[in-house]
Amino acid sequence: MTEDRAPEATSPAMSLHPQQRAPEQHEMPLATVLGQPVLEIPKDLYIPPDALEVILEAFEGPLDLLLYLIRRQNLDILDIPVAEITKQYVDYIQAMHEMRFELAAEYLVMAAILAEIKSRMLLPRPPNEEGLEDDPRADLVRRLQEYERYKQAAEDLDTLPRQERDTTAAAAAYMPDRSTLREPPAVDMREMLLALHDVLKRAELFTQHAIKRDALSVRQRMGELLDRLHDGAFHRFESLFTAEEGRLGVVVTFLGLLTLAKEQLVEIIQEAPLAPIYVKSLATRDAPAELPESEFDEGDGIAASTDTSEAPATPAA
Repeated sequence: MTEDRAPEATSPAMSLHPQQRAPEQHEMPLATVLGQPVLEIPKDLYIPPDALEVILEAFEGPLDLLLYLIRRQNLDILDIPVAEITKQYVDYIQAMHEMRFELAAEYLVMAAILAEIKSRMLLPRPPNEEGLEDDPRADLVRRLQEYERYKQAAEDLDTLPRQERDTTAAAAAYMPDRSTLREPPAVDMREMLLALHDVLKRAELFTQHAIKRDALSVRQRMGELLDRLHDGAFHRFESLFTAEEGRLGVVVTFLGLLTLAKEQLVEIIQEAPLAPIYVKSLATRDAPAELPESEFDEGDGIAASTDTSEAPATPAA
């Protein structure tokens, strides 16, 4: 490699075109210290033998390295100064060897191609059929232009948004449909609980003689309530409960009323605090209501079981 460097200092190509050395002034500085660029390594700078060496440029092949050397000096790819580029290319390969980096064989092949082009540029070239001299750089220029197009296309693709790099898929939070939200009944819940307390007190007055296990379903009780309210008139809140069913039967009826009010199938009103509570069905015979599933039922619709009497008993004293 040292034999190729000697003639470059006095080669006609370098002497005839001194302006080719001008791009060297535009090279990137090694570092910036106190705002001033450092173009050369200070002579008194001590670097330990075992110091960490970091290579910032990463090349994907010899064409990538060659294109980097050309673009770094703002050279025209159609008029490559082969002598200068070959020198820089060989210097880079030697630096990699000194730092004990293993280079692929294709880097050495490119160095040989550059050396061949350099030697052919120094020799006289016979004209072709059209009377023009063949340019030894033509094939290399074509390969560089093709590689540059692919490289630019890859960089353009890399700027596009990429999943898991620029964007992250996130599941949208569940937002309930406002149009399906139902307003609670106008009657205060405390008033309904007071009325329920009165019904429970009356249910406690009944004693049970015979024990029979009955399954109570809130959904089934909702259908029974709608049947009792099918006339469209207002019914007293207390009249909808059957005290003989005991406390659990009263609770199931109360839950059925709450579910019907939530689904806007019944209307519950009260004229004033502590006044009687009335219930009216909003469903008509022409458009019967479809009973919704109750959140209080379990499994196959069985809500609970209770002890009921086969016959009403005498109220306790």
